[in-house]
Amino acid sequence: MWTLQDAKNRFSAVVEAALAGVPQEVTRRGKPAVVVLSADDYRRLLKGAAAARESFAEHLLAFPAPESETTGIGRAEARPRDVRF
Repeated sequence: MWTLQDAKNRFSAVVEAALAGVPQEVTRRGKPAVVVLSADDYRRLLKGAAAARESFAEHLLAFPAPESETTGIGRAEARPRDVRF
C-alpha cells in the first residue's frame, strides 16, 4: 500500500508492480483512495462485470412461473355464503 506522496515520488515502481500482476493500493490522508492495476486486469474486470449483468438478467428470466399459471388452477368458483348482521 502506498501513500499518495510515495506513489507520486515512485510512480514508476507503482506501475511496474501493477504490470507484474499485483494491484497497487494508494491512500490519501490515511484512507484508501485508488487502485493502480494493469490494463489487462482492468479489461478482465470490465468483462467480468458485463458477464455478471447478463447472468443476473438470465437469472430473473429463469424464475418459474407461479403454480396457478402452470397448472391451470385459478381462483375458486365458490361464492361466499350470505351472512346476516
